[in-house]
Amino acid sequence: MNPVSYLRAGDTGEALSHLGDGARFIAGGTNLLDLMKEFVMRPSALVDINALPLDYIAQTAQGGLLLGATARNADTAYHPLVRERYPLLTAAILAGASPQIRNMASNGGNLLQRTRCIYFYDVAVPCNKRQPGSGCSAIGGLTRQHAILGASEHCIATHPSDMCVALAALDAVVHVRSAGGERQIAFSDFHRLPDDHPELDTTLLPGELITYIELPRATQFAGHSYYLKLRDRASYAFALVSVAAALDIGDDGMVREARVALGGVAHKPWRMPSAEALLVGQPANAGNFARVADALLAGARGQGENNFKPAMASKAIVRALELAAAGTYDNTGSERDGSD
Repeated sequence: MNPVSYLRAGDTGEALSHLGDGARFIAGGTNLLDLMKEFVMRPSALVDINALPLDYIAQTAQGGLLLGATARNADTAYHPLVRERYPLLTAAILAGASPQIRNMASNGGNLLQRTRCIYFYDVAVPCNKRQPGSGCSAIGGLTRQHAILGASEHCIATHPSDMCVALAALDAVVHVRSAGGERQIAFSDFHRLPDDHPELDTTLLPGELITYIELPRATQFAGHSYYLKLRDRASYAFALVSVAAALDIGDDGMVREARVALGGVAHKPWRMPSAEALLVGQPANAGNFARVADALLAGARGQGENNFKPAMASKAIVRALELAAAGTYDNTGSERDGSD
């Protein structure tokens, strides 16, 4: 039994002042508490931030949205403005976890959830993410869920979030605050590849608190987006491969802009703007989608049990883009007409 102190912070300044060595913020706790039960993470203190005014979803003057860090995943997914303007995000959130977990999980916590690599959770075996320098038990082990892109000799774990894959495709921005002030982090820069430091999941600095996530105006994608998740069972399972696809298609049938992000294949949501650019000015057809898949998956390499993933990912990219081109499914049983 590890002693843990608990503090319910009344405001952001108080929360930041208590974030010393070994302390962790807690909101929904849907991942952190599991990790504490398994002795994977052993914080000395929990700073509860649920009383902070960060549970909002608000429109910006430019037509974007601000998603408060402590707003719950379920409230975010079902918010009218999210469903109307960012159906890709709604679909991704509803593809993850279970209704009970989505009711508790916070937006900020979703960004910070840890990998579900079985070796990370097993404190009896070496894991560079859990104990740097100890080794990676996944390499040469059970790798069905593991990375095919961006891995290193130190770690082949994948990022587990569905929500984050959609946020990557939507060019979200993460706003954080510390005792030294505020800063913004482009979503593409928020999560890290493992490289030589797999213990570092994000580019957050010590003492920083996520305050909100900003979604830029993206109504051009509302009519043509799709989140495709391939997994071992239909619910409450992490992705083997997932694809967040969004297209802006003109009246002439040509693609004006494209976004494609992958989940389940790397240590972070995987996106390559250079691959998306291959679609611009081109008809939205399977042949062009396949070229995007080839570019996105360049260098993909299986790790034994997951050797099937590159081929699965290629087909998933093409299928997700085909479904996006056909028109957004908005999770209520109706199809959008594809208009801006």
